[in-house]
Amino acid sequence: MLVKRVVCSLVVLFCVPLASGIGQADENSPPEGFRALFNGQDLAGWHGMGHFDPRALAAMSDEDRTKKRDADLEDVKQHWSVEDGELVNDGHGVYLTTDENFGDIELWIDYKTVAQADSGIYLRATPQVQIWDYTEAGGKWNIGADKGSGGLWNNSAGSPGKDPSVLADKPFGEWNRFRILQVGERTTVYLNDKLVVDHARMENFWSKRAPDDFAKEAPGSLNTANPLFRDGPIQLQTHGGEIRWRNIFVREIPTDEANELLATKHADGFETIFNGKDFTGWSGPVENYEVTDGKIKCKAGKGGTIYTDEEYGDFAVRFEFQLPEGGNNGLAIRYPGKDDTAYYGMCELQILDNDAEKYAKLDQRQYHGSAYGMVPAYRGYLRAAGEWNVQEVTVKGSTIKVELNGTVILDTDLAKVTEFMGDRPHPGKDRTSGHFGFAGHSDPVQFRNVKLKKL
Repeated sequence: MLVKRVVCSLVVLFCVPLASGIGQADENSPPEGFRALFNGQDLAGWHGMGHFDPRALAAMSDEDRTKKRDADLEDVKQHWSVEDGELVNDGHGVYLTTDENFGDIELWIDYKTVAQADSGIYLRATPQVQIWDYTEAGGKWNIGADKGSGGLWNNSAGSPGKDPSVLADKPFGEWNRFRILQVGERTTVYLNDKLVVDHARMENFWSKRAPDDFAKEAPGSLNTANPLFRDGPIQLQTHGGEIRWRNIFVREIPTDEANELLATKHADGFETIFNGKDFTGWSGPVENYEVTDGKIKCKAGKGGTIYTDEEYGDFAVRFEFQLPEGGNNGLAIRYPGKDDTAYYGMCELQILDNDAEKYAKLDQRQYHGSAYGMVPAYRGYLRAAGEWNVQEVTVKGSTIKVELNGTVILDTDLAKVTEFMGDRPHPGKDRTSGHFGFAGHSDPVQFRNVKLKKL
């Protein structure tokens, strides 16, 4: 709602084993669909950077960034080398860092290390997929080394993915192979063909240490989401012992494949609530919408809130949506079946083309994913207008979480909201049940694959 003032298929992803037949003659030669980040001869395409907050790097002047990179390059020359097609680090110095930034990717990488070494792989300049000495002699069983490598070690204690699900490390002196899938914040890690992290969220180490400008300036600061950066470099960590790397291959994951993964992974319990053919099970001004090719579309110039006949208390809903340029719609959450869901439902969650020029000066609580007029969502994670997005919304008690394209952009408790846009209260925000629906605002926004799970 707005005020006028203002493929590679999943079968390939999960069933085809790694190209374990890559032999010595083919080292550093990428398989089909991948490209090599290390050419086996020199450090072209790489530079040095240690454990450094990407926000601090972005805030530097061009001159200061150049000085930093030059100093890091001198460090690289001391501690990194290439021997027989292998990247070698002596256990010291800055981390080898790709010149390129990456978003959604599949990464293959081989490594071999030594006793008492501690290393890892930074994704989007964020720590990390852990590598370390898994033996008791390594001296780090007290912090989880006994569980092996591959976990998202910098995640919060007890969070999914922090520890690998199985011990998959090979003995020292043997090569190990990672296969890592990164879609949004969702990280899947295979180590030596064993699944050790399954579609877990990689937390943003940097912003949980120091709130970013959005969190400090957003009205009420009630959004506790900690979104991972949308893209960033890959870094090879150095720490405490020699480590060797080879066969570093990357494949950018296209939008359709990323969406399929996000829409189908961990889908147990989700049931279809839109049959793709008609409005059976739905009420409201359905004449203002149309169904074509399995999609619900709000008719141009029409609108109103259509909603499920059934009411829900706590639930999760997963769906795909497509915005035209300047498109505007919304999700009706615990809607009473009448009146404006933004105020008399629990809330309206914005569906909005954030990049449209006409929306450049909105209140932050009006952008995509926000609890309209109450709590703002993080921006920067929508796909371009015309592309399909995947979103999952979880409603438990007074809390709402919005995950967009694999990244949580809103995590809030509406019971704590005391400040409202325009000082207009939201009497429905404390509702404990109601209908789910779409609140159209005259734009041909489309939805498909709408599935809901009762919690």
